[in-house]
Amino acid sequence: MGGFFGITSTKECLLDVFFGVDYHSHLGTRRAGLAAYDAEIGLQRQIHNIENSPFRTKFEHVLDEMNGTAAIGCISDSDPQPLLIRSKLGTFAICTTGVINNAEELIEQHVQRDDHFDAMTGGRVNSTELLASLISLKDSFVEGIRFAQEVIDGTTTILILTNSGSIIAARDKVGRLPILIGKGEDGYCATFESYAAEKLGFEIEKELGPGEIVELTPDSITVLAKPGKKKRICSFLWTYYGYSTAAYEGVNVEAMRYRNGALMAQNDKEKGMVGDLDYVCGMPDSGIPHAIGYANESGTHYARAFIKYTPTWSRSFMPSKQTERDKIAKMKQIPVKDLITDKKLLFVDDSIVRGTQIKETVDFLYENGAKEVHMRSACPPIMFGCKYLNFSRSTSDMDLIARRVIVELEGEEGFEHIDEYSDGNTKRGKNLREALCKRFEFASLDFQSIENVIKAIGLPECELCTYCLNGKE
Repeated sequence: MGGFFGITSTKECLLDVFFGVDYHSHLGTRRAGLAAYDAEIGLQRQIHNIENSPFRTKFEHVLDEMNGTAAIGCISDSDPQPLLIRSKLGTFAICTTGVINNAEELIEQHVQRDDHFDAMTGGRVNSTELLASLISLKDSFVEGIRFAQEVIDGTTTILILTNSGSIIAARDKVGRLPILIGKGEDGYCATFESYAAEKLGFEIEKELGPGEIVELTPDSITVLAKPGKKKRICSFLWTYYGYSTAAYEGVNVEAMRYRNGALMAQNDKEKGMVGDLDYVCGMPDSGIPHAIGYANESGTHYARAFIKYTPTWSRSFMPSKQTERDKIAKMKQIPVKDLITDKKLLFVDDSIVRGTQIKETVDFLYENGAKEVHMRSACPPIMFGCKYLNFSRSTSDMDLIARRVIVELEGEEGFEHIDEYSDGNTKRGKNLREALCKRFEFASLDFQSIENVIKAIGLPECELCTYCLNGKE
């Protein structure tokens, strides 16, 4: 995934941008960067690797090295950015969130063969550089952005800092990711996360529509391209990615998760799935509010059966090697044995994707004396690797645990019945859940339905992207 934040102001703003970008740290773990504009110095930029240390520690000296009345910054799970670009449109800084699936095709068809692109690990092209090249083929930023978004297979949400200090913000063409505009005393900001703007004293002025492009100056916001009608915002922003204090399309993340958990509890009551439980627990961190909603609705006490030790290991996926990530994930989990030993526990997680970490967690609970471990997923089984963002992206859909179990049950012919496997009321759906229970030693397992995820969000189904759940574009 990734996120970005930018300000254009009448006053020095780099400190606020520093904090604004830091508030997006939950969205990425690989690279971070800042670019700033100063009337005397011009454009400046810094990029750092943040795989083994948080954003703040890598950029704490930036205020001594950069300054400006306009700045943008990003947290990225992919390419180093923002980049500084020189083109016929002038010099500008650019950062983006999203995915370009057809990079090689775009280079072949639209970019000069003698152009050189920064090769990433494995020879992959820096997608931000490719995006900038596509934009620069046209005679204006608006024409270039619209052209790029039209030919790119994937998702591109964009922030550009111009060499005059204005910021151009462009939401991807179907609005899978958000951009919110905030107004402050001295200028405007553009942000992925709403609370980042609010904590810095900005009031949310508007949320860009799908494909909308605006230009921000310290005293104005100008719509350069009106929004389109088709919207497909990622439903996983509420289930997993978004921070609890964030709101997208006016819907708060924490409140949605409470509703989602309550709907799961109602479903369990109707099915009579769970008898006496000692505690309902949430998988840290995004599973916790879902579990609170479940506990409140079910009348069962909520408890933290284990605590994540985060002062030194804030993320379980920091190292590049899977064995190291697994080791850190295990080391982070510290049990509260009084809440585990001889207890019947129901855990709620935001999702079950590959199954690696959840198996280790359940084994850990049984090793510490749990009598029963029931599991609930706050979303349906993940059936498709995401084509549009970095969530559940993998080399093969067969990395997904639901897919692997389907093959074990009836071979690849089972993929013709994805809807049935997702639905716990069908024979195939029950078989999937029983197989996962045996594999992970769950006392019981169920997944939230797509219908209830949509109900918990509260937006029309046609405005939500659920591709990873049902393969619908």
